[in-house]
Amino acid sequence: MNSVLLGLLTLPVYVLMYWPIVVAARRVLGVRVGVVRALVGAAIGWSVATGAVSALPVEEWSRKPGATIGLLIPLAGTAFLATLIFLFIAEMAVPSGSGLGVIGRVRAIRRGLARARRYSRISRITVRHGLAPYVSGRRDRREGIHREAALARSLRRALEEAGVTFVKLGQVLSTRPDLLPPAYITELSRLQTQAAPVPVAEIERVLTDELGAPPSEVFAEFDSAPIAAASIAQVHRARLHDGTEVVVKVQRPGIREVVERDLDITHRVATALDARAAWARSLGVIDLAHGFAEALTEELDFRVEARNIAAVRAATPDPTVALPRVHEELSTDRVLVMDRMVGEPLTDAQALPAAQRADLARSLLDCVLGQITLHGVFHADPHPGNVLLVDGPALGLLDFGSVGRLDAGLRAGIQALLVALDRGDPAGLRDGLLQIVDRPEQIDENRLERALGALVAKHFSHDAAPDAQVFTEVFRVVAEFRLAVPPPIAAVFRALGTLEGTLARLSPGFNIVGAAREFAAGQIGANLRPETLRETLTHEAMTLLPVLRRLPRRLDRVGGALEDGRLSVGVRLFADERDRAVVTGLVHEVLLAFLGLGAGLIAAILLASDSGPLVLTGLTLNQLIGYNLLVVSALVGLRLLYVVFRNQSRR
Repeated sequence: MNSVLLGLLTLPVYVLMYWPIVVAARRVLGVRVGVVRALVGAAIGWSVATGAVSALPVEEWSRKPGATIGLLIPLAGTAFLATLIFLFIAEMAVPSGSGLGVIGRVRAIRRGLARARRYSRISRITVRHGLAPYVSGRRDRREGIHREAALARSLRRALEEAGVTFVKLGQVLSTRPDLLPPAYITELSRLQTQAAPVPVAEIERVLTDELGAPPSEVFAEFDSAPIAAASIAQVHRARLHDGTEVVVKVQRPGIREVVERDLDITHRVATALDARAAWARSLGVIDLAHGFAEALTEELDFRVEARNIAAVRAATPDPTVALPRVHEELSTDRVLVMDRMVGEPLTDAQALPAAQRADLARSLLDCVLGQITLHGVFHADPHPGNVLLVDGPALGLLDFGSVGRLDAGLRAGIQALLVALDRGDPAGLRDGLLQIVDRPEQIDENRLERALGALVAKHFSHDAAPDAQVFTEVFRVVAEFRLAVPPPIAAVFRALGTLEGTLARLSPGFNIVGAAREFAAGQIGANLRPETLRETLTHEAMTLLPVLRRLPRRLDRVGGALEDGRLSVGVRLFADERDRAVVTGLVHEVLLAFLGLGAGLIAAILLASDSGPLVLTGLTLNQLIGYNLLVVSALVGLRLLYVVFRNQSRR
């Protein structure tokens, strides 16, 4: 008991003794080192210094106070240096600032073990389906058409076996004909996200946690049998107390943890492929993985879907296309309650007259194209399962977990692309295409225009109506010229590619290209009519009027300065504060390097010298100064080494 009390009483003394070296270590390393770690480092440093003091001749040392003062710097420097070495190794192993305490680190280890088990399972799936050489960056040189089809089939089966996240990834890849050959697109399009339903007890537990009461209290009726069960959520019928028929979309328990772990693995695999395989770098696998992770993370938050429904509703003025209404007071990030849309699948549309089916198909196409080109908010996954035939007859859109958004610049580029497509203008197609993609550093615009001209001549120079093959040809041109498609435009391609299959089921033989050309001529072309152009020019002139009023005075001042020989041009180097910070940091590091190198060289010369007055037995004044300079050189070198490693870890 006395020893414990004594330890508690002496603890503040040790903290006060160690704290100055802790503060100094933080300043030198330039990071906020944890208190426990810093105190442990300071204790190690003082222990090393104490050992060094015990090795000195204490009696002789005490008789020469000057030597005592001279040795304070090397001894304190030894303690400081030992502390920095410990902190440097600890920071390289586990960096500070991660926000993890002891409990957090235990949880991180558990998550790491779970990720390792999941990674091992995915690796076994990869090997089992013959995909290991591709993941390691090696491609089969024997690959031909039959080999490519077999590989695409193996990839689909591996994704299905790997689970929900990888199935979703395959579905996203199936909408990117600009990245993958047709065999892969065809095979990956067969991926389904249907799953076995979750027991109703687990669904009720989620509803109780999210809504604060069991379903029997929140709803007048709740059907325990799901009407749809997908990989992320399942849907149940219900009725509110006011009699409103609704559907309740409930997220599967534990799916968020599974997806987050798989997304981490996806990012690691993409990083490894980017480092090892040229074909992966050409596809931009890291950007693709980031975009996929953002989209899937949003899909896990049903509040985002609720906002998407409101945004798409505002962008859908067509009365023949209906959208559900969200009950926001009953919706959370894991539960979404919407009005139930009563309808039939699109296969039942075959009972309608052909003209009526064609009108519905045109309405759906005009609706999606209007969302894309005019409003910039669109349903990005209009597959047949997300479109219902409702009373009217009309169409209803479902499932707004995937919604695309376009800024004004991208919308203008797509409008220009559609107008050029309608006119068969290769130069306009080139300009519109370059406006919506990320241009490479070097591109032959004339060759690109000729390729697009050949496409126009192939599909628009005869009397037959062009078919959807024209979009495939555009994707081929995009891939041939290494044009990087940004995620919002990839979502547009995905929506149009999915919409083509939906329209074909709704109205077989429907000419999507011809209808798109009519939309471009009617809706977008309306902005190019004389009266519209006059209004646009008037608006632009009013915007430029203040600039035009100031222009004569500025031209007069420039002319006067030129006549008097006073015209000069001022160029500010490093005007950006970030550039100045980079240069300043580089200069500081170079100066520190020269300082440390100079101190180390002088220390080596002085330590090798036997000249100078004798301070202690076997220790001259020159050697004492050399020890001081050696400590300074070691501190500077350790500081530079830490900066280098820290910058490398941030890349």
